[in-house]
Amino acid sequence: MGFFDKLGDSIVSVSKDVGQKAKDVSGITKLKLDIRMKQDYLKEQYAYLGKAYYEAHKNEDVSEKQRFEKISEALDEINRMELQILELKKARKCPNCGTEVSDTAEFCSNCGAKLGVVVGEAKAQDSSGGEDSESMEDEQPEENSEYL
Repeated sequence: MGFFDKLGDSIVSVSKDVGQKAKDVSGITKLKLDIRMKQDYLKEQYAYLGKAYYEAHKNEDVSEKQRFEKISEALDEINRMELQILELKKARKCPNCGTEVSDTAEFCSNCGAKLGVVVGEAKAQDSSGGEDSESMEDEQPEENSEYL
C-alpha cells in the first residue's frame, strides 16, 4: 500500500500547488485590472486638468498657444461635422437644453422651450412675402448658439 499512499500524497501535493498557482494568477490578474482602472482614472483627471487649463488660458499668450490653436481648430471641426449630421438627420439642437429635435418642431420635447423659426421655413416665408430677412437673422443664432 506504500505505492498508493505515495501516489495519493503526490496528487494532494500537486492539487495544492495548482490551487495556489490559480490563486496567484487570479490575484495578479485582479491587481493588473486594478492598476488599469487607476491608470484610466489618472488619464481622466489629466484630461480634466488639461481642459480646465485650456479654458482658463485659451485667450492668453502662453507657451502652449500653438497647442491651444490646434485644440480650437479640432473643436471647430467637430462642431462643423455635428452640424452636418444634424442637417442630414433634418434635426437641430434645442438652444436651451441641447436636446436633438426635429427641424420642424416648434417646442423642445425635452424642456418645452419655444424653438426659433427654422431657417428653411423662414426662407420659404421670405420668398413668399412673409417674414423679412432681418427676423430670420435674429432667429438663426439662437438655433446655433451652442456653436458660437
